[in-house]
Amino acid sequence: MRSGFVSLIGRPNVGKSTLLNAIINAKVAITSNKAQTTRNIIQGIYNEPDTQIVFVDTPGIHKPVTKLGRVLNKQSYSLTKDVDAILFVVDAKDGLGKGDKYIINSLEKGKTPVILVLNKIDRMTTSELMQRINEYKDLFAFADIVPVSALKRDNIERLVKVVKEYLTDEVKYFEDDIYTSSSVKFMISEIVREKLLNVTTEEIPHSITCYTTSYEDQGNLVNINVDIIVDRDSVKKIIIGKRGDRLKEVGSKARLEIQSLIGKQVYLDLYVKTVKNWKDKEKYLSELGFMDFE
Repeated sequence: MRSGFVSLIGRPNVGKSTLLNAIINAKVAITSNKAQTTRNIIQGIYNEPDTQIVFVDTPGIHKPVTKLGRVLNKQSYSLTKDVDAILFVVDAKDGLGKGDKYIINSLEKGKTPVILVLNKIDRMTTSELMQRINEYKDLFAFADIVPVSALKRDNIERLVKVVKEYLTDEVKYFEDDIYTSSSVKFMISEIVREKLLNVTTEEIPHSITCYTTSYEDQGNLVNINVDIIVDRDSVKKIIIGKRGDRLKEVGSKARLEIQSLIGKQVYLDLYVKTVKNWKDKEKYLSELGFMDFE
């Protein structure tokens, strides 16, 4: 039995969550074309008869402007320690950016093997990919370089095979039927937030978060309440929409996915609440699961 922990790091919107879902072959983390979709540390468990890998998806490392941003960066950096390997995920199509260099500089102090994962190769030619590999390989002593397309699931098996070479444990941390350590209530909150991300404009997603306040299993039916927290009333109006149309759309789409997740009929109530500057308030960050890291 071989096992271990592997963290995924990278700047926002490089496809870390899509990659995690592709590796686990299940929806562990929500995805969106909006930057900074992932806000919490999410674990996906990959199982084979003789192997267990706990992949840890982290928030995108970025220049923080709020307390929430600083906490997210601390979370991401904390997951570069005490793991068997680090998957440094980059957008191969967009190429090397300041954010990548910033992360590479931070990795130079550590001793953990770093595997460079060049994502989104489905959008590139072979010559463009070779050029990108040459661009990155001289910046850092990467343990391995693996090109993938998380969206198309190209070269995922190769990536897992490479990761296995760096596992150091012989302990099974989770049962075979567990594919994530996230609670059902957390996953419900994230499903609602994903649906919101998909129906709102660019500036709105960073102003909202979701929190499951009630989960009542009544046998064949589960009653669920989710709070959608926004930082100003103008955002609240946008989320609700004319005559509540947008909120109804979000609720309908979220309910169907939640029913698939838990295997029962769901009655879902969504409440939109304004909490000014919630991203800078310790109380709300703690309640919403954004813990500070030393």
